[in-house]
Amino acid sequence: MPQTKAQRMIFALMTVIVTVHAYVFYSLYVVNGSILMEVNGTNSVLAAIEHQGGVYMCGSYAPIWAVVLVEFVLAFSLEIFMGSPCSFRLASKVFDIKTTHPVLFETAIICATVVLMCPAMSLIAAFLYYPYYEGFNIITLLANWIKLVCFNFPFAVFSQLFFIQPLIRTVFKAIFAKRNAAAQLAMTNANAE
Repeated sequence: MPQTKAQRMIFALMTVIVTVHAYVFYSLYVVNGSILMEVNGTNSVLAAIEHQGGVYMCGSYAPIWAVVLVEFVLAFSLEIFMGSPCSFRLASKVFDIKTTHPVLFETAIICATVVLMCPAMSLIAAFLYYPYYEGFNIITLLANWIKLVCFNFPFAVFSQLFFIQPLIRTVFKAIFAKRNAAAQLAMTNANAE
């Protein structure tokens, strides 16, 4: 797993790239797809989005690529400054990294990340996708936030535990296996002397 700051940044980048695409797809197609098709009178979600001129965000319509880009920048920043460091600390408070099986410790980190990132990104999404054309109301914002957490949390737990993190960890290990093995060998040789 990531052993240097640069590796942690690459790991976070890989995770956020996959996660943002999964969540945009989930939000547009699974959660809001039928509503979008009904309102726009189309037979597909993509046609509905094109018909309305993009995805409603920040009071106007933006193309899907802009939505992905905005969410990517926000999610990556949040992951680097809050998600990764805090989730490791939370997992370390519950489990001892030296005595806990690595799979259990990684699972604890994934769960802690979801517990932190899901409400935070849902709050950001509540601001981004707020129906500003109705005027701003804090109660509506909080209700939208809670609704988003209720929709996103089960998907976040399932997708991170069973799809995204296993995929990212496998790819990451393949990319950095030689480098990490050489570093481990150098540490072992230094300790033996």
